[in-house]
Amino acid sequence: MKISSIKIRSLKNNIKRFISPLIILSVITAISGCSGENASQVPKAEKERTEIEYWYAGGKTAVKVMADIIDSFNASQDEYVIKPVVKASYDETYQGLQAALAGNVSPDLVLLETEASHYLSGKGILENVGEQLKSTPSFSLDDYIDVFIDSCKGDRDELYMFPAYGTTQVFYYNREAFEKAGVNPESIKSWQDLADQKERFTSSGIEYVWEPMWGPDNLIDVAFSNGASMFSSDGKEVTIDSPEWIQVFEAFRKWIHEDKIMKIHSGGQGWEYWYKTMDDALSGTAAGYTGSSGDQADLDFTLVGALEQPGFGSNASSPTAEAKDFVIVKSSSEKEKTGAAAFIRYFTSPEQQAVWSMGTGYVPVCKNMDSVESYHNYVKEHPEITVPLQQSQHASVLPIDPTGGKIYDALKIAADQVELENIPAEEALSEAQKKAEEAMRELS
Repeated sequence: MKISSIKIRSLKNNIKRFISPLIILSVITAISGCSGENASQVPKAEKERTEIEYWYAGGKTAVKVMADIIDSFNASQDEYVIKPVVKASYDETYQGLQAALAGNVSPDLVLLETEASHYLSGKGILENVGEQLKSTPSFSLDDYIDVFIDSCKGDRDELYMFPAYGTTQVFYYNREAFEKAGVNPESIKSWQDLADQKERFTSSGIEYVWEPMWGPDNLIDVAFSNGASMFSSDGKEVTIDSPEWIQVFEAFRKWIHEDKIMKIHSGGQGWEYWYKTMDDALSGTAAGYTGSSGDQADLDFTLVGALEQPGFGSNASSPTAEAKDFVIVKSSSEKEKTGAAAFIRYFTSPEQQAVWSMGTGYVPVCKNMDSVESYHNYVKEHPEITVPLQQSQHASVLPIDPTGGKIYDALKIAADQVELENIPAEEALSEAQKKAEEAMRELS
């Protein structure tokens, strides 16, 4: 049978299309064989590493330092990979976690505020971190600062959370503003001492004597420095409308709205209000502000100095100090829990606590920090980093809210009413007390 030239050309083309891929595949196989390594082994090894989803929040510097430590951990071993998810705030982290738990899509490791950690631990949602850490190399609770471990234990002698780092609110003052006004920062022993310097500061061109940070935390600190307590001695009654609370809230209302010697930045996206407050102190718009120990990484200490918070009236300074806590979600797999514990152990080692503290200003949770030479030398050159640690030695422990945060929320509303709306302190705190009492009744 005679075959046309068109059919012959078509047959040749089909043969070429079939043979060419075989030749290419043979070449690739040969090259792989010459290399002495199966190419599929590399991605396979990578896939075998257990991924740990980790949620956390923080200011821009803290987020960067945390990311560096995560990268360091991931590179230090080949069993686990931390997959970070950065949230806008601690509140957003907590709210997001609650939603994730409800949808059975929760992360494995989370950084939370102590109040949220204790609430979730009471719901049986969290893994016993202490038990997980016991299996990590050279772990001993004796290596950690007692106040932070005790705050994590709460009423139980078990650790369902573990301190990542400590924090407390301190004074940051503008050096030039105080010098121009002729005010010695060491002479400020009480909030009243600071307010009394109004004429000196304003006459030297300073618009505001001070800027507290938005929210209830600064007011709670000052109330505790006025002898206030959140609960009665037996812990059964809320006492946030006592004279000690009212005196403090009313003083700040007057300083902000009547005397106009203080200002509050509020709202905005994420930490926007925080950075606006810091900027006013750095620029000299305000003589200073009350901020976190973690602000130190973003501050220029040729422009500002650091002091412990003063007392209120004749009372000694007694602001709160607390830890931010690591928690492991109980529903994670055993490998994920083990990996999360391995990261906690890594992050809370003296070496990594030194990296964290030097990079952010937060208080380390380890006792033996002098064993890290880089940290020891850094403290000599930057003594301001010791101010939060010194304040923590005599600080108040913020009581655990048994209502799951409802008492704290009531104080948050009262703080906004006083700081932003100019509502008298007695009225705002009376309403907060009613809400808190109702929340306590719901527990019984």
